[in-house]
Amino acid sequence: MTEVSENKAKKLVVLQVLPELNQGGVELGTTEIASALQEKGIENYVASAGGRMEYNLERIKVKHFTLPLKTKNIFKMYINSLKLAKIIKQYGITVVHARSRAPAWSAYWAAKRCGVHFVTTYHGTYGLGPWGIKKFYNKVMTYGERVIAISNHIKEHIIKNYGTDESKIRLIARCVNMENFNIETTTAERMIKFLENHGIPEDKPIITLIGRLTNWKGQKLLIEALNKIKTEDFFCVLIGDDQGRIKYTDELHNMIEKYGMTDRFLFIRHESDIPAAMMVSDVVLSTSIEPEAFGRIAIEGQAMGRIVVASNIGGSKETVVDGVTGRLFESGNPDELAKAIQWALHLSSAERERIGAAAVKNVKEHFTKQIMCDKTIAVYNEVNK
Repeated sequence: MTEVSENKAKKLVVLQVLPELNQGGVELGTTEIASALQEKGIENYVASAGGRMEYNLERIKVKHFTLPLKTKNIFKMYINSLKLAKIIKQYGITVVHARSRAPAWSAYWAAKRCGVHFVTTYHGTYGLGPWGIKKFYNKVMTYGERVIAISNHIKEHIIKNYGTDESKIRLIARCVNMENFNIETTTAERMIKFLENHGIPEDKPIITLIGRLTNWKGQKLLIEALNKIKTEDFFCVLIGDDQGRIKYTDELHNMIEKYGMTDRFLFIRHESDIPAAMMVSDVVLSTSIEPEAFGRIAIEGQAMGRIVVASNIGGSKETVVDGVTGRLFESGNPDELAKAIQWALHLSSAERERIGAAAVKNVKEHFTKQIMCDKTIAVYNEVNK
């Protein structure tokens, strides 16, 4: 890549590029970095196909460029690269930060054309496809001068599958916004409103699993586990959209009915007050049967001082200290999940308080928005010399 001229490099101007701005971890991270840059007086921009979270950028006065960056059509990707190049030149961008594969190709071509710095964040364990046919498509995420890995699990995946030089990988964990996930500011009124809005019983221990309804998130595993301990007193809340996977949702309902637990489950498609949902929960679950790249729910639950039970694979191994800030169980094993839930339900008040305090401390020391933003901006400055 052509070196940026010395004069241009002295001023940091960042363009983040992602597919869209609807709800999700990539989108949230983008807006958090945009806000941190803005607070430091660093000029920055975002390009995507748009979405609900555009409002977050408008509120902090960060300009958004709407382009069809979700497309995987090679010709449209090339056209996007020309449009991005025009933006780079017009606004004096010095660092382009790509956060997903299709827009990363467009961003890479544009950055290369304009001779500016290119950084990527590797957000997930992208599938290689049959015979590894997707490997070339995925590899653009390793083309950054610096490649940000969101967990050690992802870092190892990058090195193993793409042979990326470890020296250019920067480990920056995803974070919790402690302003939102804050025990002190999550009021009793908000918790009561959540319970009343959804008709959730207040006299039963509440077990909550948050995540889109898809098989790898482990909803079936959870139902199997709860069937094994249905003599226990509990009420289970599943929060997440099926995103059109109606057949899968029907399968979950059929399983619950088959096990005679219909009156003990509640499905909530969308919930705006996740902190309140967590605060009323006795157990917050992360039951993925495939490795989470990071697993934001596990750290959000810890930030709220809840008892977190998570699969012992992927990012959860890096965020949950087994027996100290929560409990890890053998992934995919309904018997082990059932035991872990029983352990959580039978903790004494003193034990719950001790674990909850350790969980909050864990998040504050390792997984705050401030830590993530500071480390990311340090990467921008590292390349923009």
